[in-house]
Amino acid sequence: MEYKLYLESGPRRRKTMVHVLDLLGCIAQGPTTEAALEATPEAIRAYLRFLRQHGETVEPHDAFTTLVAEHVMEGPWLGNGNPAPGFGPDFQPLNAEEQARSIHRLGWLRAALLDLVRDLPTENLVVKPERGRSIHYIVAHVTDSQYAYLRAALGRVTDLPPTLRTLREDSERLVPALEEAWHITRTRLEGMTEVERRQTVQRGQVTWTARRMLRRMLEHEWEHLLEISERLG
Repeated sequence: MEYKLYLESGPRRRKTMVHVLDLLGCIAQGPTTEAALEATPEAIRAYLRFLRQHGETVEPHDAFTTLVAEHVMEGPWLGNGNPAPGFGPDFQPLNAEEQARSIHRLGWLRAALLDLVRDLPTENLVVKPERGRSIHYIVAHVTDSQYAYLRAALGRVTDLPPTLRTLREDSERLVPALEEAWHITRTRLEGMTEVERRQTVQRGQVTWTARRMLRRMLEHEWEHLLEISERLG
């Protein structure tokens, strides 16, 4: 198996994010391009392990190679997951099978996130470490960003903002709000039409597609699931 890698970094190859678009949702990061590429094989295996745990027919221990297919080094916010030019595959139409597979993976990621935070005392959710953000802040950031990607590609979902406001403001209701936000989001994603799977939408400098939206939803949820997992040991 050969995985094509899509990179984004500044022209000096410092902060870099690697996207493995053959495994939609899988990313690796590093303070330099070299460090990000060194981290990529284990990042691939970790994501494959997650998929296998949820029933996908993948083999985390099989040998594979990687190939840099594209490296974006111009544009705003490089190294943060959403380079303005986008990657070539972002603009391919999404088919119904890919839509369903991505929604399944998002559901697994949200379930894993809920498992991490469900039984945490409120004081553990809101405490801020010496470096970094509180777990409550991270979870709110994840759900706010997920809606931002959804809104960019498919438009507003009127039921979602009040739930997100509750999630941001009420640590006591974090878990039910997190569950409700995913229910509303999943319903909208499952209702995506063929036209919506194929359309492009221009938002400022970024051209959005259904495929790009799902890529960022998956990558972002996975990134912060790992962050919270490491925080909790």
